[in-house]
This record gives sequence, structure tokens and C-alpha cells, in this order.
Amino acid sequence: MSRRRLFGSLCAMVLVVNLGRVVYAPLLEPLRRALSVDAAAVGLLASLVWVGSAVPRIPTGYLLTKVPRHYVVLGTGLTLAAATGLASVAPGIRALQVAALLMGVTGGAYFIAANPLVSELFPAKVGLALGVHGMAAQTAAVGAPLFVTWALGVGTWETVFQVMAAGVLAATVAFTVLAWRTDLPEAGTEDREMLTAVHHQWRIIAAGVVLLGLTGFVWQGVFNFYVGYLTAAKDLAEPAANRVLSVTFAAGLPAFGISGRLADRLPVVPYILVLLGGFVAALFALTAASGVLAVVAVSLLLGYVIHSLFPAIDTYLLGSLPDRHRASAYAAFSGTIMFVQAGGSWAVGGLRDAGVPFDTLFGGAAAALGVVLLVLVAGYVAGLFPTSARE
Repeated sequence: MSRRRLFGSLCAMVLVVNLGRVVYAPLLEPLRRALSVDAAAVGLLASLVWVGSAVPRIPTGYLLTKVPRHYVVLGTGLTLAAATGLASVAPGIRALQVAALLMGVTGGAYFIAANPLVSELFPAKVGLALGVHGMAAQTAAVGAPLFVTWALGVGTWETVFQVMAAGVLAATVAFTVLAWRTDLPEAGTEDREMLTAVHHQWRIIAAGVVLLGLTGFVWQGVFNFYVGYLTAAKDLAEPAANRVLSVTFAAGLPAFGISGRLADRLPVVPYILVLLGGFVAALFALTAASGVLAVVAVSLLLGYVIHSLFPAIDTYLLGSLPDRHRASAYAAFSGTIMFVQAGGSWAVGGLRDAGVPFDTLFGGAAAALGVVLLVLVAGYVAGLFPTSARE
């Protein structure tokens, strides 16, 4: 029971941590107007969150060879509270970009410490545990547009970060109390040589990066500009576009739970490839969709498929990595993949400023992903992809 309570507190922590990563998507247009900056500047703001999320991942993996996982989770909570407090008093775009980078840094460190801890709390149900943890994170993504709309209605963009700072502190205190009262797993004590772990597990690390790399890059650009895309290309009003973004993220709630269970039960690499194909098809369908109902239906499909991919990838790695390599190898994978993904928003913002239409951007991205998928399928059939980690 104590482990379940600790797991519940981790779910509360990941909700506020992930809110720090996704809150900028519905804030881009309000911030652009309030701060009188261009699309590339706010696109960079969103990208900095993901760059920040990438920066600490490999160093955090090394830190976990010296420090218990729950200490790192506690540190990320306190640091995120400070970062959101800084964002709430930022006088302009540059200061806000610094705060966004710091928010990303704390979020990245959290996931590197928390995901291995979650998998070790329930070693017989790794996919399910990661899926539920992911559902909690996704709740923040679903609620972010509504939360931003509420905060802007009762205050200003600064109000968003003031409320977040208070929530982060409350969740961190709850986790700390429960961690002190829980008999924590000892699996992480075997992970003491990061370079050795990476050298031994490089094949599954590289496979994970290839499976998620370009897809994550495209998804970053799509969801951070989703509201702007729907208003410009699909003629939706901004409030309606925010609701559709919420629908897209809402599809991730069942996706995390269902996909985690499926990843426990199905051959995981073929399952991941099917999900990648679904994302390509959904992105093509989005560019062709016309009318509110069609846009909502495709957004539901897009959201379900992409969010199903994340617990499947995590289960692929964390479910098969041995105790002595788990956190170190996962950190190497996660740190690399975040750098690959981080530039998506900046790229879309820059191409938009250059006059490239949204549908051309997203259609071209879907075509590129389709080519990558064909290469991945061929590689799997040829036996080039590892189906599990090395013992």
C-alpha cells in the first residue's frame, strides 16, 4: 500500500511537472500579442522548454549513479517552483525564455529520475505503471488550454505561472513526506557505471532514438502551433481552436493506459511501428480535413496515436533494461531524443515567418515520416532492430 501511495504522489508530481512543459502551447499567441514579438520568438520560447528538458538528462543519469532517485525528484520539484516563480515576474521575452529553459531543465531531470523509479516500484507491470504515470502527465496537457483560458480571464499571463508555482510546492511536499514513509526498491543501487551501461546497451538506445526521433521533432512543431494552425488553415476562432487542442491532448488519457497494457502484452517493436504508421496517416488526414467535425475527429486520432507511442517506447527500454543499467541507459536515450525533438517548434515558426503555408509544412512532414517508416520496417524485417536490451 505504501508503494501505491508513493506512486500516487508521483502522479501528482508529474502533472505539475508536465504542465510546465506544455503550458506554453496555448500561451504562444497571447504572449506574442502581450509582448509584441514575432512568431519565431515565441516559437523559440517553446523550443527552449524542450531544449532545457534535454540538457539535464544525461547528467541526471550520472547523478543517479550517486544519489537515490527520490532525492532527485525532490530537487526537481523545488527547482521547478523557483523557475515558475521567475516566469511570473519576467519583464519581457528574453527573461521569459530564461525561465522557460529552467522549467524545461527541471522537467527533464524529473522524468529521468521518476520513470525508472516507477518501473522499479512495479516490476511485474512496467507498461501499466508507466501508462498510468503518463496519464497523469497527460492530464496537464489536456487541462493546459483550459487552465490558461481561466488564468487569462481572471488575471494576466503572469497569473498562469503564479498558480503553477503554488501547485508545484504542494505536490513536492506531499511526495517528500510519502517517500520518507515508504520502503523504496533497491534496484537502482546496482546502477553505478553510466559509461559501461551505455556501451553495453548502445543498440537498444540507438533503436529507441531512431524510432522516436523525427516523429518527436514533427510532433513538437505540430502541437505547439496547433492553435495557430487551426485558426489560419481551418478557419476556427481562437477559443474553438483551444478546445480542439484540449481534445487532441484528451485523446492521450486513454492512450497512455491502453498502450501501456498493450506494450506489456504485444511484441513491442512491431507495435511501435504500427503506431508510427498511424501517426503518419493521421497527419496526412489533418491537412485534408475540412469542417469542424472532421478536424475534431482527426485531432482525436492524432492525439491517441502519438500519445500511445510514448509509453510503448518507454516500456521497450525500461521493461527490458537490467537493474544495473536501467537509469543510465534510459538517460542516454532520453537526453539524445530530446535534443532531436527540441527544434520542432523553432523550425515551424521560422518556416511560417518565411511564408510557408501550414498544410504544406505538415503534409511535407508526414511524407518525410512515411519514408523513415519504410526504412524502419525494412530494418526490422532484416533483423537489425533489437527486440530487447542485453542482459
